[in-house]
Amino acid sequence: MTVQQTAGLLPKWRRRYARRLRFVDAAVIAWAVVGAFGVRFGFSDLSAQDVKDTDYIVLSAVLAVAWWLMLEIWGSREAKILGSGSEEYKRVIAASAWLFGFVAIFSYALKIDTARGYVGLAFPAGAITLLAARWLVRQHLSLDRQRGNSMSRVLIIGGPHSAQHLIRSLRGAPHAGYLPVAAHVPGAAYDSESASRLSVPLTGVGNDFDSILAAILEAEVDAVAISAGVNIHPKDLRRLGWELSARDIGMILAPALTDVAGPRIHTQPVAGLPLIHVSTPKLTGGKRVAKRTFDIAIAGSLLLVLSPLLLAIALLVRLSGPGPIFYRQERIGLRGTSFDMFKFRSMKLNADAELKALLEAQGTADKPLFKVENDPRITPIGRVLRKYSLDELPQLLNVLGGSMSLVGPRPQRHGEVALYDDAAHRRLYVSPGMSGLWQVSGRSNLTWEESIRLDLYYVENWSLMGDVLILFKTFKAVFTSSGAV
Repeated sequence: MTVQQTAGLLPKWRRRYARRLRFVDAAVIAWAVVGAFGVRFGFSDLSAQDVKDTDYIVLSAVLAVAWWLMLEIWGSREAKILGSGSEEYKRVIAASAWLFGFVAIFSYALKIDTARGYVGLAFPAGAITLLAARWLVRQHLSLDRQRGNSMSRVLIIGGPHSAQHLIRSLRGAPHAGYLPVAAHVPGAAYDSESASRLSVPLTGVGNDFDSILAAILEAEVDAVAISAGVNIHPKDLRRLGWELSARDIGMILAPALTDVAGPRIHTQPVAGLPLIHVSTPKLTGGKRVAKRTFDIAIAGSLLLVLSPLLLAIALLVRLSGPGPIFYRQERIGLRGTSFDMFKFRSMKLNADAELKALLEAQGTADKPLFKVENDPRITPIGRVLRKYSLDELPQLLNVLGGSMSLVGPRPQRHGEVALYDDAAHRRLYVSPGMSGLWQVSGRSNLTWEESIRLDLYYVENWSLMGDVLILFKTFKAVFTSSGAV
């Protein structure tokens, strides 16, 4: 197949997904603009509207088309950002904000009296609904990818160890949409033990341009992922990039960095080399103030809204048997300091005294994450509270008091912290959270290593938008009671 024949071809799922997004965006924008017009001016009899209202009909049509085009121009429908991460949502918000910013500037510069109520309704209604619609479409795509569909076929190029690590990582995140189908290991020996352990077919070991390109074309892939330390001459790598671009095959460079999110990575071209800078994560200054302000605002609002539910739960716990309504337990927080964490009591009295014997009985007394299977200490009402995480609602008081955050690492006991290694101690750099990556990624189904890895990822890559997304996912995890204890 020649360059001219292959250029411009895209996997069917990408074309289908792009069409779906364009249709969904158009429907949402039309709903927002028409709805804002109807609320502001009414639909009683458009033929009787005066000239000014007729002008708003024209403005609405222009605004709808411009909004739809702005989402396209801002790259919110690019295949490389769809399916995972927050970049898609950021671009939707940025495109919408810039559009309405332009409207405000033109209205002021040309002295056009644009109804603030109309714009004030269209922008938030459209932006929020666009985000919700994109999330729903993403869930459909994620389910499709879990079944092995709508995936980009990827050829892995690199050393045996780095290639296997990349294959394992991509397979562990099917929602990202990359399916490793083969590997090319330049410079390795066919009969080497590391090459034979690759979990995908091996296309070859040649490190010259022609053999690598032949392997790519033979594998019929949509993208090529090149791992760190690959044994390819820089000139051949540059030439390979040109050829892949001509054939519309994606080229992905995977550096030897793990658990580092996009906001920490910055590229700087120096002498024709794209140098990657990795910033040091620091939750200080304005970032700390923003996180604390967010915690106080959301926790205070939730306490007010949920006060009837909290009173009802308190009454049920009081009627469930002898003992206090609230359970207080000492946990380890920011910088290793101790604090009392509040929960609705979900166990019988003196439950802590029975913990050691129960752990010894199941053989986990010397392991982190003190979990008892089929715990006999839990009361009937406590089992319901735990299933939907309602027993944790009093921790909103901890958030207001500053000992906890809405989102953060799992708050753990002295005994668990005593088992930390040097890496795990980094999770104490931020306040523990009511929710976190550990809760939206499996909750009590996670192993100790998985829980620590997720907590460290959060500490290393904190962002306020990340907190918002985690809270959003928390509601889904709670309502489906996935991984509840």
